[in-house]
Amino acid sequence: MADTSARTLRLLSLLQTHRYWPGTELAARLKVSPRTLRRDIDRLRDLGYPVDARPGIEGGYQLAAGAAMPPLVLDDDEAVAITVCLQAGSEGAGDGLAEPSVRALGKLGTVLPARLRRRVDALRAMTVSAGWHAVPLSDVDPSVLTDLALTCRREERLTFTYTAADGRTSSREVEPHRLVSLGRRWYLVAYDLTRHDWRSFRVDRLTDSHATGIHFRPRELPAPDAATFVRNGIGGARTGYRVVAEIEASPEHVRSRVGRWCTITPLPGNRTRVEQTVDSLDWPTYLLGRVEAEFTIIEPPELIAVVSDWGSRFVRATDSDRAGTA
Repeated sequence: MADTSARTLRLLSLLQTHRYWPGTELAARLKVSPRTLRRDIDRLRDLGYPVDARPGIEGGYQLAAGAAMPPLVLDDDEAVAITVCLQAGSEGAGDGLAEPSVRALGKLGTVLPARLRRRVDALRAMTVSAGWHAVPLSDVDPSVLTDLALTCRREERLTFTYTAADGRTSSREVEPHRLVSLGRRWYLVAYDLTRHDWRSFRVDRLTDSHATGIHFRPRELPAPDAATFVRNGIGGARTGYRVVAEIEASPEHVRSRVGRWCTITPLPGNRTRVEQTVDSLDWPTYLLGRVEAEFTIIEPPELIAVVSDWGSRFVRATDSDRAGTA
């Protein structure tokens, strides 16, 4: 019965998109036969949800237009994805989304099942933002994130296989401390019991993770917080690009726009110097545009080429619009 109920909720979640679902695709998503799918559709109709059906070989199902929406139904991955996005919004001071995001996070926690609520709460509590705050988009399984967050919260040793930047793999046993979101990536900060030192691990390079059941007493992190530890490690490795620019605007104005992502230094004449280390030049290009002020790129020279390319494409797009409305 539990499997049937869970499958019905999953079916309802899919139909809530209001898109038309071919019967074969819907059955494949739910891993059931067409006959079982028809029974599940009938069960939803018995519960009062109007589901339109199209018969025949190309037949399928769709929630009727204008139907009253049922309570919010989320699967585990969807709940984690919403939590990550809302967490990013809640840290967006000055963007107008911080307060609504915090309220939404609170409401989300009240409607999730207890099992899922524990995982989502652990992810929120054990994640630290290191700035450059795009929502992390690297290829990370949401269940892996919540598993790591739970081991951090439970202070439980963890084993996994790690692939380094040069492709070499190694087995690690660690004492997990915190998850850190930096730019578009996730990192696990942990004490490496093999190397006998603190390390940060990119989560998208981490596989076959298992909690050992062995608990530990937390060690003192050699940094003010996990975010600082990751940022210092990336800067110390000198990978990617060091970006330096001077902006024709006050430090207060620049800080309100991009202060979370850059190191800001006041300059004479009410100007501002910004610095950051990144692995992609698209992100600082976006940030410099977001300041809405004149700027000069000091380094790297590659950034000048990227900004020039973006500018040329925007100009061409503007010219095309004008031609289309002429």
